Order: sequence, then C-alpha cells, then structure tokens
Amino acid sequence: MARASKSRGERDSHSGRTAVRLREMLLKGEFRPGERIAEIPLAARLGISRTPVRLALEKLSQEGLLIPTSGGGFAVREFTKQDIWDALEMRGVLEGMAARLAAERLQDPDELKTLRNWNAQIDELMAAGSAAMQPGSGPTDELSRYAELNLSFHLALVDLARSPMLRWAIERIYAIPFASPGAPIPVSGREIMPAAIQQHHEIMEAVAGKDANRAEQLTREHALVARRNLEIALKHLEMLTALQMPGTSLIKPSV
Repeated sequence: MARASKSRGERDSHSGRTAVRLREMLLKGEFRPGERIAEIPLAARLGISRTPVRLALEKLSQEGLLIPTSGGGFAVREFTKQDIWDALEMRGVLEGMAARLAAERLQDPDELKTLRNWNAQIDELMAAGSAAMQPGSGPTDELSRYAELNLSFHLALVDLARSPMLRWAIERIYAIPFASPGAPIPVSGREIMPAAIQQHHEIMEAVAGKDANRAEQLTREHALVARRNLEIALKHLEMLTALQMPGTSLIKPSV
C-alpha cells in the first residue's frame, strides 16, 4: 500500500509540474486561441510521458484555459473582455464571502498576523515610490513583487475563511487571465493604488472587529478597484501584447 501511495504521489506531483509548465506556455502565447493541443505531440515536445500531459490538460480544462473539442482532446480558449469583467465580478462576490466568513470565524487576533505581514510589505513597496510603479511602466522586478504580495494578501484572507470549498472556487477564478489579484499588468492607473491599499487596511480592521457585513462590503468594493485598473490597462491591449504581458494573447481584441 505504501509503495502504491508513493507512486500515486509521484504521479500527482509530475502532473502538477506539467500543468504549471503548460499554463505558463498558454499565458505566454505559445499556443494560439482556438489551437488544438494534441496529447502525443505535446508529450514529445515536453520530453515526458503521456500520462502527466493528459492529467495536466484535464486540469487546465477544469480551470477554463482549455475547452474540450468535439473530436476529443482540447483547444485553447479565447477570452473576451466581457469574460474578464464577469470573472472579476465573481471574484468580488467570492472574496466578499471569504471576508465575511473570516470575520465570523476569527478566534484569535493573532490569526491576522500573516495578513498584516503581507500588507505591511505592500505598504513598504508603495512607500518606496519606485519609478517602476509609475503610469506607463513596463514589467519590472518591483511590479512583479507587488503582484506577488497582493496575491499573497488575498490568499491569506481566503485562508482565514477556513473553507476549502471556497478556496477551490476562488482559485478557479484566479486562473482566468487578469482576474487574479496577482495578475502582472502595468499599474497604468497609479492614482487608483492608494485607494486599493487603504481598502486592505479597512478590510483587515473589519475582520479584526468581527464586522462581517462591513468586511464583505469592503472586499466586494475592492474588486471594483481591480476592474478600474484593468480597464485602463486593456485600453492598450496592443501595448500589453508587445510587452509580452502573460495572458494578453488569449484576449479577443475589440472589433
């Protein structure tokens, strides 16, 4: 039994790494929207067996980056801007629920330490006033760091809800291009950022005060800030594509 369990664990780990690699390839534009991804050629391209490739394709289909084809297999999904707006709307609803549950289920103020730590690091980054965070900036180490910290903050908030099912649903939304709080897009609307950071503080205090209604309301409003910033960025979709921002190749241009 132990040997079988280890074999399964190794298989799951291999397929997980394959899914991460394939996801990166999709977001980098190595496959065109609508392009069919065949299991055998992909396995040969990656230099691995078909089993982890098959599992990775199924996983990315569940995430919504791939769609099943009528003849079997999967094709790369194309997203409209409306798809992204809808994903952000759902993200606000689900994260709002997470904030509500976090406030209701908080047992000890020390449980907020991780959340406060991530936000403190964001504050430090913003206070530095890096030129890389100015409007019109391209991808930078500082901007990537902000995206990482912001995602960590949001995931820490979700963890406080103590709901594995809710986290599962939120992670599916985060898989949609630009819907994640860690989406690496130019912060072209820097004037919006102070409001977003202030909302982080207000959300934390609402959770700490066990004010579930306010925590949910603030978190849903917070998602609207993300949409406003994304609206600014997607007006320059061609520029984002030229900068090779992950996910832009999967977005259908406006006609």
